[in-house]
Parts: sequence; C-alpha cells; structure tokens
Amino acid sequence: MAKANLVIKDRFVFHDGSIVEIKIWEVPASKDKPHGYKYSFVYVVNGKRIIGYDNAEGQGDHRHDGDKVETYDFKDIDKLFDDFYNDIRRVRGDEN
Repeated sequence: MAKANLVIKDRFVFHDGSIVEIKIWEVPASKDKPHGYKYSFVYVVNGKRIIGYDNAEGQGDHRHDGDKVETYDFKDIDKLFDDFYNDIRRVRGDEN
C-alpha cells in the first residue's frame, strides 16, 4: 500500500477556547476514497465535537453536526473548506 502524504495539518484556537483542527492527506484513489484524499476537519467546544467532516476507514465521506451523522457529497477540497467553515459560522452565530 502506498504511503499517505500529509498535505495540511492546522489547528486554530478561538478566543473562547473552541478549537478547529484540519488534517488532509493525499492517498491513492480507492473505492473508499475515489478523490484521493483522506481528511479530518473538526470543530470542538468544551472538549466536544460540534462539527466534523471526515472519511474514516470504511465510512466514506460524511459530516457530523452535533450528534447527527450524514453522508457528505465531496466535490473538492475548496468546497470542503467552504462547507466546514460555513457550518462553524452557523453554530457560532457568525452568519451575515
């Protein structure tokens, strides 16, 4: 199996202590990851995941919104960032 190549690893802490962590790896395209990316995007408040986007092994692309989990229609990395940060703005009340 080919090695995963870490592309982005980033962590940001808001003034209120909530955390954003983003990790993206390039991986060989497969049935599970046809786009060639493994990723984990998470927004954590008081130690609890509030928003998450990932494609953990065998689970495919999916999104966590609180306790709800649903399939995520991955288009590309830019859209993934947009969707994730739009969800964070929504839950933080930062929508315009």
